[in-house]
Amino acid sequence: VGDCCMDFGFEKALVVSGAKTYEVAGGRVIKILMDSGIYAEHSIVSRGDIEDVNEVINRISRLDAEVVVGVGGGKVIDVAKLASYRAQVPFISVPTSASHDGIASPMAVVKGLDKPHSIRAQTPLAIIADVDVISSAPRRFLASGCGDVVAKCVSVRDWKLAHKVKDEYYGEYAASLALMSAKLVMENASLIRDGVSEGIRTLLEALISCGVAMCIAGSSRPCSGSEHMFSHALELLDPGIKCLHGERCGVGTIMMAYLHDLDWVEIRDKLRTVGAPTTAKELGVPPELIVKALTIAHKIRPERYTILGEGGLTKGAAERLAKVTGVI
Repeated sequence: VGDCCMDFGFEKALVVSGAKTYEVAGGRVIKILMDSGIYAEHSIVSRGDIEDVNEVINRISRLDAEVVVGVGGGKVIDVAKLASYRAQVPFISVPTSASHDGIASPMAVVKGLDKPHSIRAQTPLAIIADVDVISSAPRRFLASGCGDVVAKCVSVRDWKLAHKVKDEYYGEYAASLALMSAKLVMENASLIRDGVSEGIRTLLEALISCGVAMCIAGSSRPCSGSEHMFSHALELLDPGIKCLHGERCGVGTIMMAYLHDLDWVEIRDKLRTVGAPTTAKELGVPPELIVKALTIAHKIRPERYTILGEGGLTKGAAERLAKVTGVI
């Protein structure tokens, strides 16, 4: 990270991290920057909401920072990404876990906004990922990352459907990149589960490739469809929900794959292989919340056409879907 900042000529950096990730890597990043002749200060993200974003923006202004370095998981990366975007300074992503594709995407999700889904931020100037650091994170984060990548099987199919039904722009290259990422993660599920460096690297490259796919498409379309709407609907219904974004997306992918007539059983089995939840019980979510989320998911992004259609699912259809796929 020091060499990277030196190459770009940065002299002042604001390092954004969480309290735990500061101990894991944030402190080291500050030392590396200072040893490289780059003055660095740090800002701690606690909630991952718009207040944190505004605080980081204020710190950027006070320091007159030339770059923001986000060191942490999804919450930290998203706050740093959105704050740097609004402050109009570059952003460098230093993930400490591989729980979702936000480490490389131009999108961000933070609490306290009027939208329960991702919004435009900026693409990282660089992504610096240490496989050893990411391997030391709880296995749950790796499984969540797999859920977010495997979800591209559905999101691309939704995108193609929108092109057919609504004549929406569909980019073959971006779609292929997202699908390839999902394919490689599924093929390497056992290596990822076992924490083998080759498997971790594959997951990281897949997450980064998904970010690139979004940049090419100019939106999150190739990487966010009905399965993400389901995930955001769950979070909207229960803001304090404990399961991770990628975990929710994985379960959503199983159900939406069924609607798309994809091989949902294979998707479910690959998620099980990496240790990701595949049922409401494993998510820690009541069955009735799953059903409710399915019935309102289409309203999360009404402008984005998916397999859920414009009217969504009835309660009966939602219950049948969740039961036939074994989610409830």
